[in-house]
Amino acid sequence: MTASEDPTDKVHYICQTYVKNKDARGAQVSLKIGKQLQYSTEAEAKSRADREFDLEECIGADAYMVTEDAGSGEVSAPSFIVRLGDVPELDDF
Repeated sequence: MTASEDPTDKVHYICQTYVKNKDARGAQVSLKIGKQLQYSTEAEAKSRADREFDLEECIGADAYMVTEDAGSGEVSAPSFIVRLGDVPELDDF
């Protein structure tokens, strides 16, 4: 924990998967979030991302953490644990 973090801030560990977003004709247009799952630990989020990426419909998976400011409810930028396959550019977050 850094000196700027309040001890009441909450850390969220997220596994987020991506699937193909197709247009009406079935052509790939972009990535779409498939699942977004929250865990208690970094290891759980990473493990789930690894497992999800092994599934046929999943073309990419991220495991990351964010810190929620207890006072304002604002959430920090993601700090990535693992990025697998086709995932959005970092600038898209």
